[in-house]
Amino acid sequence: MTTNIRIPRRTLLKGIGAAGLGSVLAPLSSRPLYAASVAPITIVINQSPWFDSFRKTVEAYEAETGNKVELDVNPFAGSLEKQRNSVRASQGQYDILIMNSGWFTEMYGGGFVDSITDIDPGFQLDPDLYTLNDTIYYNAEKKSLTSDGKLMSIPVSPLIPMLYYRGDLYKEAGLEVPKTFDALEANARKLHNPPSMYGIVQRGARGPATVSYDFYPYLYGFGGTIFRNQSEGDFTVTLNSEEGRTALDYYIRLAKEAGHPKTAANDQANVIQAMVTGTAGHVMMVISAASQMDDPDKSAVVDKVEYAVPPSAPGLPTAPALGHWLAGISRNVPDDRKRAAVEFLRWFQTKAAQLETAKAGGIPVNAAVYKEPIAEERQYRWMKPLAEALPHAVNSYQFPQASEVIAVLELGLNRAVAGEIGSVEALNGMAGEIEKIMAGYNYRTGQISPL
Repeated sequence: MTTNIRIPRRTLLKGIGAAGLGSVLAPLSSRPLYAASVAPITIVINQSPWFDSFRKTVEAYEAETGNKVELDVNPFAGSLEKQRNSVRASQGQYDILIMNSGWFTEMYGGGFVDSITDIDPGFQLDPDLYTLNDTIYYNAEKKSLTSDGKLMSIPVSPLIPMLYYRGDLYKEAGLEVPKTFDALEANARKLHNPPSMYGIVQRGARGPATVSYDFYPYLYGFGGTIFRNQSEGDFTVTLNSEEGRTALDYYIRLAKEAGHPKTAANDQANVIQAMVTGTAGHVMMVISAASQMDDPDKSAVVDKVEYAVPPSAPGLPTAPALGHWLAGISRNVPDDRKRAAVEFLRWFQTKAAQLETAKAGGIPVNAAVYKEPIAEERQYRWMKPLAEALPHAVNSYQFPQASEVIAVLELGLNRAVAGEIGSVEALNGMAGEIEKIMAGYNYRTGQISPL
């Protein structure tokens, strides 16, 4: 049973005095006049570290336009369940679906969201908006996420993993920010002094996208892939390549020799807890957790954590995996609500709106915000490295059945990290299972020679 939090509709920000309201609206005054008096809309969304910033951005939209938005807030799995039920009903309950990287292709491929430009042919994408590996587009004929497809969504939260490291300890030890995996390992070993300090704390637990998501930057950063070429429809499984083995051996070695003794049981909450309590020298996790590092009510390392792009192998670019969220408009809602949803997304994508998102503690989806003076402020020190990393972000899955592949990876990687099986057995086993899944759905697949 899921918990459902209803955020009441409002047309003015509550609990803010006249001066406070002016400070919120002042940056918005230069925006174009967006349509007012449109139908109220309902957005289904997950509860997450970035939700509060989204809520505050919605409130700013309501205050500026007078339009009404209701937020239906749920746990991660509950949000997906509600979206699936709504889009299959005769009439949908939700106008805007906040879709995760693990399931947006299901919504695109199933025809459950309408193209934004089909609803409003005059809609213009903000030129500075991150397209996040072109995942906002879908070509139904090619079944691919390419810019020659239709515009299906607008980014909401451009989440990728970043390297968090203890800047104060780096200064004391005379360490340099690592750009390669070798340098990261050397630095982690240097800081490793258990149980008071672990060189690096990683996720290893099974979940909907837990250990697999944390493994992706290592896999891609060493030059590995899961499939040969998804964009071209070639789903030959390449996970069990030499690059894949190098990545998994490295991930396991870090855990055993410079990491947490219970890595196989660590989920995201454990990783965040290790960093904020001062027992981790490094973590690699989504940037949305950055706000907790300087929160004096949660953190013992206020102003001590720094951020960098994820390392990679020499000669290869950083390759963080997308774990982002996109906003699509449900196909089975009345036209007036679809048009109202377009107006919200037209407003949301702008630099001014995304500057409000940043000030509220969120992660902007508009590249222009990262060039603003705000990026020079100490509390936003994550912005410059994030802007450097985002153009290199990798979309792991371009097909609707991604959740089935993720489940295979979660089990196999967890067992390898726990030491139940070796890396070669894990990779060959996962590759075989993934090939069966893809063949069962008639994708062009196969696998490379086993290790």
